[in-house]
Amino acid sequence: MKTLLVPALVLAAVTAAALPAAAQSRGHNQPAPHASANAGYGNWQSINVRQANLDRRIDQGVRSGSLSRREATRLRGEFTSLLRLESNYRRGGLTAWERTDLDRRFDRLSAQIRVERRDRDNHRG
Repeated sequence: MKTLLVPALVLAAVTAAALPAAAQSRGHNQPAPHASANAGYGNWQSINVRQANLDRRIDQGVRSGSLSRREATRLRGEFTSLLRLESNYRRGGLTAWERTDLDRRFDRLSAQIRVERRDRDNHRG
């Protein structure tokens, strides 16, 4: 009986010590870092992460009142058209040019969201 109890206690202790390390927070809505995904790209983010960030920023703008419904509707329309374009690009495989085009369009939409949230004319719409 004692020979089974000691290994069980050791296993429980090792498991208990490993769990806090596995549960460490990486920040709010931040994916786990992958060195190979970010190698050589500086602040590069995957397309899905960029889409989630843009969608979240529009939602936050509406909730905080810095975006009117009209502004949010227009920005969401542009966001939706980008999702459609990305879907079309991915059908045949995403080329480097298409990735660059999507990045440029995401940058433009990000700038539009920033401007609309700071323009203080959210009383219209």
